[in-house]
Amino acid sequence: MEATRVVTAWDFDGTLSTRDNVVPFLRYAVGNGTFARAVSATAPRIALAALRDDERNAAKAALLRRVFAGYDVARFEQQAHDFAAIVIAKYLRSEAVERAAWHRDQGHELVIVSASLRSYLDPIAEHLGFDAVLATELAVGDDGRLTGELRGANVRRAEKARRLDEWLAETGSDAYVWAYGDSNGDRELFERADQSIRVGRRVRRWPSRWS
Repeated sequence: MEATRVVTAWDFDGTLSTRDNVVPFLRYAVGNGTFARAVSATAPRIALAALRDDERNAAKAALLRRVFAGYDVARFEQQAHDFAAIVIAKYLRSEAVERAAWHRDQGHELVIVSASLRSYLDPIAEHLGFDAVLATELAVGDDGRLTGELRGANVRRAEKARRLDEWLAETGSDAYVWAYGDSNGDRELFERADQSIRVGRRVRRWPSRWS
């Protein structure tokens, strides 16, 4: 490695966590009934997204808009913090957490790059000793309520690589990058990285040479 700076970029859902977390958070925040009505109202977009990968961002934005437009920000942030505690207690992937700790012990920087919501990822990242979170955010209106719109883009596919490069530039220098992910949503991040590792239920254990 010629670069003295080493950064490890981690997907969250399915990688550091054993599950997807967006839908469980929506249910946690607004309850099953409200969530079910939001899904019903956005069903055509969700169905299209199941068939076409390029429609997934629009479907997610529509669902979030339906669930959170007008939602009190203070309540949202408290629920996100409480939800993070549940994820920490029950849904972290132990071998990925151990691998992240190994990187941290080597002096490497750790960054979550995720389409999941930053509001609950921030306390998880703090718990795990990560340096930054680059994730999907919701916009806040002047009235202190969520508008239901995204603040910036959904951090998926090409946006993951773009956000990582933006963060690297903001923090001072290029780096040798390791990327960890579990799905096609991480493809561009893998392509941008110097080392890319796909993890998940069907992937072998970490190679012994890394320990």
